[in-house]
Amino acid sequence: MKTRDAVLLALAQLRVQKLKSAFTLLGVTIGVMFLIAVVSIVEGMGKYVEEDFAARLIGTNTFTLRRFDNVGPGGNRGFDARAAQRRPLLRMTDIDAVRASLPATMNATVASETFKYASAPGARPRQVQSVAADANYFAIKKFAVTAGRAFTEQEVRAGSPVLVIGVEVAEHFFPGLSPLNRTLRVSGVPFTVIGVIEKQGSVFGFSLDRLAIAPNTSPMQRIIRPARDVGSLIVQAPTQADLAEGIETARSALRAFRGLRAGEPDNFGLVTQDAAFGFIKQLKGRLVLFGTALPAISLVVGAMVIMNIMLVAVAERTREIGVRKALGAKRNDILSQFLVEAATLSTIGAAIGIGLGIGLAELVAALTPLPAAVAPWSIVAALVTGAGVGIGAGLYPASRASKLDPITALRSE
Repeated sequence: MKTRDAVLLALAQLRVQKLKSAFTLLGVTIGVMFLIAVVSIVEGMGKYVEEDFAARLIGTNTFTLRRFDNVGPGGNRGFDARAAQRRPLLRMTDIDAVRASLPATMNATVASETFKYASAPGARPRQVQSVAADANYFAIKKFAVTAGRAFTEQEVRAGSPVLVIGVEVAEHFFPGLSPLNRTLRVSGVPFTVIGVIEKQGSVFGFSLDRLAIAPNTSPMQRIIRPARDVGSLIVQAPTQADLAEGIETARSALRAFRGLRAGEPDNFGLVTQDAAFGFIKQLKGRLVLFGTALPAISLVVGAMVIMNIMLVAVAERTREIGVRKALGAKRNDILSQFLVEAATLSTIGAAIGIGLGIGLAELVAALTPLPAAVAPWSIVAALVTGAGVGIGAGLYPASRASKLDPITALRSE
């Protein structure tokens, strides 16, 4: 029997035995549906974190120079905490030496940040993400100011106590009022609000709108880092391809300025976007792995259902098999017939599951903060898995059908 004829026969069985076919498809459909939904949500989260969240939290095509390495779960596994504590503080002289070595095409900003309590008349004190930076910070972070303005280079040189705040800070301390030209105290030090950044949203419950940014030469720097060291230097390359050159230039410049000899390890940290989000990528892989465990159980159940249904089908069609063998059908013909039928049934179940899975992912994205992005590879994987489940489940029933004795099969009622 040709493959096309076997597929048509399988489709005919679907039409004739609708209820039985529905139960046959159910396990595969549910398994594939949750597989697509889970992978779509995880892919969406990963894409959002790496592209949107990373651009705002770290900056596109950037690396960060600071005292310590990236010590998080995705950071430097060889990190020695005791040795790191002996590293010198990052001073403005270090920053100036690195900046002087960078190509003119690269943009750079100093940045120190931490959470400090802010207060204003008529509002409860609240922690805000306090940042001390220079005027380039807004361009690197892609912060657009929707009300007022960002501070200027002149204000940075003068050390002016001016502040650009996030939407959440503005709404909390100045509800129903324009925050411009009003006073906000950070750790008791007064600052004049001159601008409000456009809404950034939140990621995994962490608000990106609790910002309070002041010049790094203002009192904000002393509030954040009393020792007067600089938190970090963020360098942005024009393209991803230029990033490696910038990192090596910065490393060489600071090593030379600090008098480090060849063979001595760096006494500073250089963190790239990939390193900072290494943990996110690891977590994404684990979520896909664990998230597919439950759908895998459904697929196993679906395979067992298909196997049982196909065994029943073999029993019901014993006489048909006998007639076909008597007319000259070979063992391989019978085997391929039932395998194609099983694969067709499970593939149809997978196709239905893909549609439902995409719909479920879109529903979750619409009703919750979780993003969703359907990965093309997951659709291909689902179809291949569906066909594989059908072939695997139908192998034993097909083998039994192909081994039936034609005379015995013809005597069957």
